[in-house]
Amino acid sequence: MLVTELEAVLQRCANSFELILVNDASPDQSWRVITDLTHGRAWIRGINLMRNVGQHNALLCGIRAAKYEIVVTIDDDLQNPPGEIPKLLAKLAEGFDVVYGVPEHQQHGLLRDLASKITKLVLQNAMGAEIAQKISAFRVFRTQVRGAFEQYRGPFVSIDVLLTWGTTRFGAVQVGHEPRREGVSGYTLRKLILHALNMMTGFSVLPLQIASLVGFAFTIFGLLALAFVIGRYLIQGSAVPGFPFLASLIAVFSGAQLFALGIIGEYLSRVHFRTMDRPPYTVRSTAPED
Repeated sequence: MLVTELEAVLQRCANSFELILVNDASPDQSWRVITDLTHGRAWIRGINLMRNVGQHNALLCGIRAAKYEIVVTIDDDLQNPPGEIPKLLAKLAEGFDVVYGVPEHQQHGLLRDLASKITKLVLQNAMGAEIAQKISAFRVFRTQVRGAFEQYRGPFVSIDVLLTWGTTRFGAVQVGHEPRREGVSGYTLRKLILHALNMMTGFSVLPLQIASLVGFAFTIFGLLALAFVIGRYLIQGSAVPGFPFLASLIAVFSGAQLFALGIIGEYLSRVHFRTMDRPPYTVRSTAPED
C-alpha cells in the first residue's frame, strides 16, 4: 500500500526518484518483504541493519544513502499520507532548506502526546530554533544539508538537531494525519523520555546550566544560613542549637554536589562513547545486491 501510494505521488512530482527502505533489524519478515519489493522495481532500494539502532540512527543511514537533490523522510505506517508530499515540496520551493509536515490533528494517546510535547521542549533548547515546536518525522530537506553532519559518528542521533548544523531556513506546513492502519507504534512513552534525555545530554548544555543554577541557589542558601547563625550569636550571644540544623545543611549541600556530579558524569559518559568511535549503525545487506 505504501509503495503503491508513493509511486503514484512521486511520478507526479519528479522525473526520477528512488525509495530507500531501511529495516532496523526488525524480528519479523520485514526484510523479506523489502527484498521482494525491489524485484522488478529499480527505483526501490533496501538497507538491512545488523542490529536495532533506533529510528533516528536508521534514518541517518537512509539519508546518507540518498542520491537525489531532495530527501523526504516518512514512516511506513501511513499515518502521514504520501499524498501530502507535494505540499512540503511546494513550501521547500519558497526558499526553505527544511520543511516539516505538521499534523492538523494528532492520532496518538494522551500520554504519548504529553511525552511528545516535553520532547519538543527539550529539542527546542537543543536546536536553538522555534521550529522545534513543529517538528515531525514527516520532513523534506535539500540533500546538501547533510554535508554539515557528514562526519558525525556518535551513537546518539537526533536528525532534527543535525539538520540545524547545516541551515537555519526551516519551514512548516499543515498536513493530514491518519489513524494507524496496522500494528502499534514502537515509540513508547519510555522511548520518548529516553530520546529526550539523549538530546539533553548529547546535544545541549541545558543540564549543566541547571546544575550550575541549583549549585548557585544552594550556595546562596548556605550563605544566608551562615549569616543567620552569626547574626544570632552576635545579637543573642548564643549559637543555633541542635544537631538537626547542622545535619540538614550538610544533607542539602551534599545533595547539590551529588546532583551536579551526576550531570557531569552523564556528559563524561557521552565523551567516552564518542572516543570509542562506535558507529551509529551497521549495514548487514542491501537490496538489490550491489
